[in-house]
Amino acid sequence: MQFSGQLLKMFTQNGKPIQYFLNLSHDLINLNQVIGKNLTIKHVGYECVSCRSDEKIYRMGFCKRCFFESPYASDTIIRPELSTAHLGIGERDLEVEQQIQLAPHIVYLAYTGEVKVGVTRESQLPTRWIDQGATFALPIAKTTNRYEAGMIEVALKEHIADKTNWKKMLEDDFEDDLDLVDFRERIKHHFPENFQNFYTMEREMQRLDYPYEAPEKISSCTLDKNPEVGGILRGIKGQYLSFEGGNFINVRAHEGYVVEISITKPKETLA
Repeated sequence: MQFSGQLLKMFTQNGKPIQYFLNLSHDLINLNQVIGKNLTIKHVGYECVSCRSDEKIYRMGFCKRCFFESPYASDTIIRPELSTAHLGIGERDLEVEQQIQLAPHIVYLAYTGEVKVGVTRESQLPTRWIDQGATFALPIAKTTNRYEAGMIEVALKEHIADKTNWKKMLEDDFEDDLDLVDFRERIKHHFPENFQNFYTMEREMQRLDYPYEAPEKISSCTLDKNPEVGGILRGIKGQYLSFEGGNFINVRAHEGYVVEISITKPKETLA
């Protein structure tokens, strides 16, 4: 089977296991059905996720101009504490920023090889956890806007990590008795004094089930260094595809790349 188009982050459906769909110009390919088959990804061009130009992708799927101009690539995407939409102050496009920043947000704990803190819009759960490859996750605060959530995260990341170590996440090593509920109770006193009222115990810890088993070795490859990557697909976790031999590619890191996809049966099963 042959496919081509603009690569976007994988679409997911929570389940046992999570269902993964390769998003190719908004056409979806069920990758769970591809596990055990040869999957080849060949880089043939670029298409900015914003302006759709064929300029080289700079970051986050955007060409360089759009990365510095689009409200969907603003500093508040990475640093929510910089949000000013609640004050009526725009950074790039106030109307868009109000839609993003003035929605309910969740501050959460996630286990991605180690316990980390993160922020996302409430409407993005559990998608955000899946994209990060969290094995366990748990909300610890619910706020009315992005700024409030960002300020809580700033305080908590003085005590725990706020970024995912991708290798630790893919090692898939955890203790069965890991208890994020207890962790939540122990760190709540680190909330800023004026933000204590956002603390929540509404939800229980969630475990996420990936179509994935960790290989003995883990190495990352990119389409910038290797314009054609692939092999027998062995599993999927986070936004990473795992190929036989321990090679991985981060699909989300290649948003905006135009690719050709080939899916075939392994040689030993060919008639």
